[in-house]
Amino acid sequence: MFYVYVLELREVGGKRYYIGCTSDLKRRLSEHRRGNARSTKNRNPKLVYYEAYHDKYLALKREKGLKNSGSVYMSLFKRLGLK
Repeated sequence: MFYVYVLELREVGGKRYYIGCTSDLKRRLSEHRRGNARSTKNRNPKLVYYEAYHDKYLALKREKGLKNSGSVYMSLFKRLGLK
C-alpha cells in the first residue's frame, strides 16, 4: 500500500500543513515525530488525514495534485474543516 497524508504543524503565528507520500505510514509518522524529517522538525506534527492506494503511481499523482493545484488543496481542506 501507498499513502498520501497530511500533517498539521503547529508554529508560532498559526498552523501549517505538510503533504507527503510513503509506503509505510507508521514508520514515516514516527520519523516526523522524532524530528528525523527536516521539514517537520520541532513543529509538533499531527496526522489529520490520509488516503491509501494500491498503486504507487496513483499515490504520487494525488500528492502532486494536492501540492500543485490550489483548487484541489482547498476543496480537501474545506471538506475536512481545516481551513
